[in-house]
Amino acid sequence: MPGAEPERQRSWNTAMVRPEEQFSYYREAICQAFMNLTPEPARGTGFAAEVQHIGLGRGAINRVSFPEHIVRRSRMDIAASDQRCFYLNLKLAGRCTILQDDGEVSLSAGQVGIFDSDRTFELRHDRGPSLGVISFRVPADALFARLPTVQDITPTRLSDDPCLGALIVETARSLNANALRLAPDDATALFDVLLDLVALSVSRRGRREAQATTSFADATTLALRRAIHERLREPGLTVAAIAAAVGISERYVHKLLARAGTSFSELVMARRLDGVARDLRDPARAGHDIGRIAFDWGFSDLSHFTRRFKQRFGTRPRDWRAQVEDLSG
Repeated sequence: MPGAEPERQRSWNTAMVRPEEQFSYYREAICQAFMNLTPEPARGTGFAAEVQHIGLGRGAINRVSFPEHIVRRSRMDIAASDQRCFYLNLKLAGRCTILQDDGEVSLSAGQVGIFDSDRTFELRHDRGPSLGVISFRVPADALFARLPTVQDITPTRLSDDPCLGALIVETARSLNANALRLAPDDATALFDVLLDLVALSVSRRGRREAQATTSFADATTLALRRAIHERLREPGLTVAAIAAAVGISERYVHKLLARAGTSFSELVMARRLDGVARDLRDPARAGHDIGRIAFDWGFSDLSHFTRRFKQRFGTRPRDWRAQVEDLSG
């Protein structure tokens, strides 16, 4: 690798080596410029690629041009790295699909996306014989320090932000074009401006997602309570039955009810006991057997029913009914 350039700037070009060694040379270059990565070997011989690295304080700009190929970051790659960062990619030519966890984001020319180095990912570079990207290495702590709370950052196309997307793209373009023209401190200051914009966009997105999640959770909780109410009288009512009725997982049922400060069994028990209590004070059911009323509300064990009724209302079912009869008499 060339070693005569200043530390702030380094470059690699596969034209310097034999065609059969070009991909290996490229792989070594991106590992030095970025971090440990595992590119998928290109088909055939020859791999025309160029990598330029420019330091920006603790961050960096990596300019890369290459043919179509795939780059992965494996668990082994992550284990071998001693720093966590985010990559902020400005696509110049072709398309890149970023796959990480369950997220997938595609970048076309002029679009900017962000993803995490600390989780496995796959980058699919395609759509063109010659592709290019400007990739900014963002130290994780520098980004987190700008966020109101540390949050999980999934692959995101920041250029879609209706308020900040254009600013992020133009600031990234300006920093790329002027990084070597500016004094190092000035280039780092402009990089800080870019990070401020990225952090603001990420936090705005986090708030929007939190609001959307809250709204969805509230609506689903209402549907969940309605489904329970409609099936209260079914003996042996289960979480699985309610989850299937609402179209959510059993785990999510428990999560929503815990969010509301209760549990499935507590809610079902309370609503059944309330139903029995109302019926016991209903004059139209004065002649109905207490056990029959309890069975109608889904209870199958009368002694258990009586014990839970007394815990909730402070008196036995027959005494509860007698209080109404005494008042009416």
